[in-house]
Amino acid sequence: MSSQTPTETDGMLPNERRSVNALASIYALRMMGLFMIFPVFALYGQTLEGATPFLIGLAMGIYGLTQSVFQIPFGMASDRFGRKPVIIVGLLIFAAGSVVAATSDSIAGVILGRALQGAGAIAAAVMALVADLTREEQRLKAMAVIGISIGMAFSVSLVAGPLVANWVGVDGIFWLTAVMALVAIAVLQLWVPQPVRSTLHRDAQTVPAQLKNVLTDGQLLRIDFGILCLHLMLTATFVALPLALRDNAGLPSEHHWYVYLPVMLFAMALMVPFIIIAEKKRRMKSVFSAAVLALAIAEIIFMVANDALYGLVFGLFIFFTAFNVLEATLPSLIAKVVSPDNKGTAMGVYASSQFIGAFIGGALGGWTYGVGGLAAVFGLCTSVAVIWFFVAATMRSPRYLSSHLLRVGEVSAERARQLVGELTRVTGVAEAVVIPEDGIAYLKVDLQALDREALKQYAAAEAGGPAEAAVAKAVSEQPTGG
Repeated sequence: MSSQTPTETDGMLPNERRSVNALASIYALRMMGLFMIFPVFALYGQTLEGATPFLIGLAMGIYGLTQSVFQIPFGMASDRFGRKPVIIVGLLIFAAGSVVAATSDSIAGVILGRALQGAGAIAAAVMALVADLTREEQRLKAMAVIGISIGMAFSVSLVAGPLVANWVGVDGIFWLTAVMALVAIAVLQLWVPQPVRSTLHRDAQTVPAQLKNVLTDGQLLRIDFGILCLHLMLTATFVALPLALRDNAGLPSEHHWYVYLPVMLFAMALMVPFIIIAEKKRRMKSVFSAAVLALAIAEIIFMVANDALYGLVFGLFIFFTAFNVLEATLPSLIAKVVSPDNKGTAMGVYASSQFIGAFIGGALGGWTYGVGGLAAVFGLCTSVAVIWFFVAATMRSPRYLSSHLLRVGEVSAERARQLVGELTRVTGVAEAVVIPEDGIAYLKVDLQALDREALKQYAAAEAGGPAEAAVAKAVSEQPTGG
């Protein structure tokens, strides 16, 4: 590489950073719209015509069903029709669903609105656009920014939900959600460049031909089962928890944020050392299994002490500390386990499992509450956590490897085979897959041992020339609409 070429250590270009931050904000605005009702809807739903515990739970989780159905097709559509048009259509569907829910006086109308919200499944298209607008060596950083935005949006939602509901009502939350979707469209048009060229990114998109490999990998299926269980428990817990805080612990709904704010702040702070132990000290399986067990303990506390505010607060602190640890470690496990060229497909299946878990959790949690009350819901979640713990115990300890992309330029099939052998002889490279038509080597590397200088020798000769110039052009051009 020439001395003027931005390298991995140089960080993102300014326009890459702007694009990634803008797309992260779009993702966060949509996530906040989905999750702000979680801490308040179990209470609000009781006032709707035709409401039953099962239908209230279904309204909370139905977005997961439609999201799981449409997210991969939306991503594939963005390959054909363009990233920005598909994202705009998805956000308009999401806004329409929010309006339907805001104007509905019946539980059936809110269920329809929530289903429409989920049908505006833009996640895959957003990830593809992130990949279009970032260089390969900056891709992991870009995806990390998106991940952080999701976590922050979820945390803010739990605190903001009760506050906003107290000011403008739950129907006002839905109206605000519609406005946020329109703001997201404006951000997309004003701050996100139009990519010069959209291509398939195996590290960020689902490749249908790879689905069989991903769906038959036992280790990946264990991780997919884990994220399904995690979001099943989250949604089911929030079918019951707001009711326990109000009716059992005597905390008025407008004051629920008094609980959520300190709990989330302390849980996020406590999460950090566990992540360091898992990643830096290479104790991933131990930390992971302990977090699953902690979820079971939290649900037991909810089950036996849901009539005391201190019990609910203590249980919530344990729950969200474990939840945050698992939300961070599960995607990391995917990256460690999956073949380097299958990562995008594996993450697509993982995301679908997450959304299906939310759907099952809402419907099953609502039904369980109607049959057995609050303790039955928390007992259900305890059982799910225990089952997950035993499944997690059968996982192999992961190799501490990270995904790494290297642009090698256009090569023949024969040269691609040669490169695989040469790259795997570089210190720190455990696996290599070279896709000739992509011009990219997909690597699994040990970052602590990687010989970066040796790896740079295999970078395309045109790096810093046509290849990076095209990306630089993509991220520097001002958008012209659509």
